[in-house]
Amino acid sequence: MKSKYFIILFIFTAVFSCNEKNGKIQLTKIPQHKMIQRKNFVSTQDGKKVDLYNLENKNGMIIQITNYGGKIVSIIVPDRHGNFDDVVTGYDKIEDYVHGDNSFGALIGRYGNRIANGTFELKGTTYTLAKNNGNNHLHGGLKNFSNTVWEVKDSSKQKLTLQYLSKDGEEGYPGNLDVRVAYSLTDKNELIINYFATTDKTTVINLTNHSYFNLAGGDFSPIYNHDLQISAKYFVPGNKELIPTGKIMDVANTPMDFNKTTAIGLRINDNFEQLKFGGGYDHTYVLENTNGELIKYATVTEPSTGRKMECWTTEPGVQLYTANHFNGKQVGKNGVKYQKHGAFCLETQHFPDSPNQPNFPSTKLTPDKTYKTTTIYKFDIY
Repeated sequence: MKSKYFIILFIFTAVFSCNEKNGKIQLTKIPQHKMIQRKNFVSTQDGKKVDLYNLENKNGMIIQITNYGGKIVSIIVPDRHGNFDDVVTGYDKIEDYVHGDNSFGALIGRYGNRIANGTFELKGTTYTLAKNNGNNHLHGGLKNFSNTVWEVKDSSKQKLTLQYLSKDGEEGYPGNLDVRVAYSLTDKNELIINYFATTDKTTVINLTNHSYFNLAGGDFSPIYNHDLQISAKYFVPGNKELIPTGKIMDVANTPMDFNKTTAIGLRINDNFEQLKFGGGYDHTYVLENTNGELIKYATVTEPSTGRKMECWTTEPGVQLYTANHFNGKQVGKNGVKYQKHGAFCLETQHFPDSPNQPNFPSTKLTPDKTYKTTTIYKFDIY
C-alpha cells in the first residue's frame, strides 16, 4: 500500500555534527561559507598543478591545505557552544597566495627565521643567500618553500603528504635536499606535522610552519585577551634587526615570561627593548628539549569562545610572533582586514642565525643523516 505522504530529502549547504551536553545531543552547524571553495585553487603555477585538499575527522573538524607552498588555508574548529569557525589567516583564492603575504600558513624553508647578512660558512666554504629582510636572509629567501608547488605523494580523508626536491644551489644553499612533509588530522582534534629531509651534500636546514592563529575567529581582532603559557625559562634576544646577539636571556621579571598563564596583550606594549625592536613579540623561546623528544611546550586559550590549543614539538625552540607587521592592508578570507596583533604564530624551529652561532643547537644536515621533526597542535574547549 502506497503511503499518502512523501518523505522529501533536502540537501543543505551546512554540515551538522553532534555535541553532547548535559546528557542531551545538540546539533551544531559547520558554516560552509567558512570553507574555501576548491575551484578557487585548481590552477597551474610554474607549470605544475595546484589544488586544495580537505582533511576532516569524525568530530567535524576541517583543515584545508593547498600544495602551493604547503599552506594551511583553513582550520575550522568548534567553540564551547559547538559553533564552528576558522581560526587561521589566509586567502579565498590561489591568486592572492601567489601575490599576497606568502607566509600565511606556509611551509618555511630551507631555513626558517633569519640568517645574518645572508651568509654562512660550512666546511670552509662561504655561502651567499638572498637578503630579503633588510641586510639579512629570512625564511629561505625569495623563491622559498612557501612559493613552491609541492608534489602530492599521498592524499586521504585525514592525511596529506607533500614532497619537494630543492636542488643544489637553490637560493644559495648547498646540496640536493629532498623534503617530505606529512599533515595528519586525528580524531583527537590534533594536527600533526611530520617533517623529513635528506641531502647529498652537507647543508643547513630549519623547517617550520607559519600559521597565524586567532582562536576567537570572526574578524580577527587583536589577540590581546588570548591567554598564553609557554614552558621556557630563557629566550633568544636580538638586535634592532632581530638578529641574535649570541646570548640566551632569562625571562624572569621581564614581559617575555609566559611560564605562568598570561594574557598576550598584558605586556606587549611595555617599554622593554626587545619588544620595541619587534613591535611586539618576535622571539625564539628556548625549550627544555635537548634530546629531540616530543614535549608539550605551550597552551593557548581564548576566554570568549572557550577554544584551547595545546602544542607539542621535538624542536629546541619556538618563535612567538604576534603579527606585528599586519596593518589592515592584508585582506583575507571573507573580506577580513588583518589588523596589527590580529593573530599569533608559534613556529617550532631551531634558533635564528644558528649557522653563524656556534653556541646554538646545530642546524647542519649531512648525507648520512635524515632530518626528522614533529609538531602537534591540538584543539579543544574548556
